Amino acid sequence: MVEKELEILEKNEAGEVTATYIQSSLAEPKGSSRVDIVLPKRTDYGWRSLLSVFLPAGYPHSVTKDYLDQGVGVGDASASPTAALLLSVLQESMGRIATILFAHKLGTSLEPECKMYRLAADVFNDTAMILDCLSPAFPKVFRVLLLSFSSILRALCGVAAGSSKASLSAHFAKWGNLGELNAKDSSQETIISLLGMLVGSLVVSHITTPFTTWTSLILLLSIHLATNHAAVRAVSMHTLNRQRANIVFTTLFEKDIILTPEEVSTQERIFEYDGVLRSYSGEIIGKFQIGVELKILLSILGGETHEQTGAIRSLGLDLTRLFKIFQHEEYILSYDHQHRKVIIVLKEGVSAISQLKAWAQAILIVTETRKSANDAMEVENRLISTLKFISGRFDDWIRQLREVGWDVDVASLETISGRRILM
Repeated sequence: MVEKELEILEKNEAGEVTATYIQSSLAEPKGSSRVDIVLPKRTDYGWRSLLSVFLPAGYPHSVTKDYLDQGVGVGDASASPTAALLLSVLQESMGRIATILFAHKLGTSLEPECKMYRLAADVFNDTAMILDCLSPAFPKVFRVLLLSFSSILRALCGVAAGSSKASLSAHFAKWGNLGELNAKDSSQETIISLLGMLVGSLVVSHITTPFTTWTSLILLLSIHLATNHAAVRAVSMHTLNRQRANIVFTTLFEKDIILTPEEVSTQERIFEYDGVLRSYSGEIIGKFQIGVELKILLSILGGETHEQTGAIRSLGLDLTRLFKIFQHEEYILSYDHQHRKVIIVLKEGVSAISQLKAWAQAILIVTETRKSANDAMEVENRLISTLKFISGRFDDWIRQLREVGWDVDVASLETISGRRILM
């Protein structure tokens, strides 16, 4: 006999139901249970998948009503003009397709990881420049591939630079003077470009050999990347993304002090592995996922998935007990000791502060269970104890974070379009 115990709705950012999870208890073996996943019947998945490539996550709820209205309205001297035109069309097409796919795949992560993408844009652009210079040395087929790839890199540069610049400009504009700041920034770029052309005009006559050409190119690109790296490192963002939250909470647990945004920026890596948790010393101690589908959490509870029905039979920590542990929280968290992986599922209406609380508990439980046994009861006890520890201190931590300058009301931990559950 199967008895229904728990029913959970999972929604996307637009509030649409994407799956229904139904947990039922089984008569045999005693104490076991199964979770059935019921998907909604829809015939418009093809159109939705296509539109999601071009529209922001959560559309139409994530944008204003007038959003859609504003959106409507070489290297071979012997090549023929037709071949040159076709090459130009190919490059433009590849670049535009790359722009669409890049914005679709990584659009959600551009704002929380704006420092990384700002420097990545320079790397993309400088690499494209090197490929353009290398292309005449290759046969026609490889030349076309190189030029097409350089066009893709420039397209990625455009998306990454434009989006990250918008986030950085919003960070700099303390008085709400975003428009003026962007205008003055354009003026600065213009004068720098003019000075660059002037100096280039004076120097180019002295560069007469391939050696001096490549030496000058590599030297200038190295200076360009080094100065931009230093500029990005100098920025002290006041929002807590994954890496900054990791640094803040590991330092808090280890030293019992709250770091300021300026102190965190000196420890922050520009390029960081996605989904890693680090210890206070910088060692990678685990992995995590936040805002994911409930079935990902079920997979680490020791469940077996039926090949035909998709039902999940829970053999480890019972889902009902897990929900009871977090009944007063806006998230559900579990830990896979074997793979050192934390899964965080967010409830509907979760706040930015609750996401930070989940993050703090994830770091604490990974730190404490590094040398413990891989047992379901042990994991359950750890979840209870770490939640109790965090809950008793978290309000005071949030107050201290605000005092030193952190903006804890902006959610910056999710880098993909997240899911929410409703019980």
